[in-house]
Amino acid sequence: MIESKDSWIKVGYEMFALSGESGLKVEALARKVGISKSSFYHHFADLEVFIELLLAFHLVQSQVIADKEKKACNIDPELIQILVAHKTDLLFNRQLRINQQHKAYKETLLRSNQIIGSEFVPIWVKDQNLPLSQTHAEGLFELALENFFLQINADTITHEWLSDYFKNLKRIAQNFG
Repeated sequence: MIESKDSWIKVGYEMFALSGESGLKVEALARKVGISKSSFYHHFADLEVFIELLLAFHLVQSQVIADKEKKACNIDPELIQILVAHKTDLLFNRQLRINQQHKAYKETLLRSNQIIGSEFVPIWVKDQNLPLSQTHAEGLFELALENFFLQINADTITHEWLSDYFKNLKRIAQNFG
């Protein structure tokens, strides 16, 4: 039973990452999972409960990313490899940003950003040798994060694109110093 519940979560997480809440249809989920639609209602009661579990799963994934970031020493290749490996998580976060008018989405987005950002900013500042105070670095990171999530999609989360993105971000950040 737990295995099928986990399958629903995994598939739902991927579908939300690509299409947001509007992409979560029980029939489509059931087809992808390969389990009857009634199984969904057995595990989750309704879509609202399911989405709450997806949001909780995203926070777990955010911590997994942060734990990996702690071990990274540089942006390229280490951090970029982490980001590419967590493409679905980044796309999920993007959907939360797009739909942050929903209170639960906004709260999850803020918590996720805190979890991931607290590990990312020090690596970024050190690796890029940025002449910025912690306050300036965090402010620039917030702007960069907005810009990043406006640009990403399923096709852009590649090593090449991310490497170019961070090179451009370094150029911009050095102009602040």
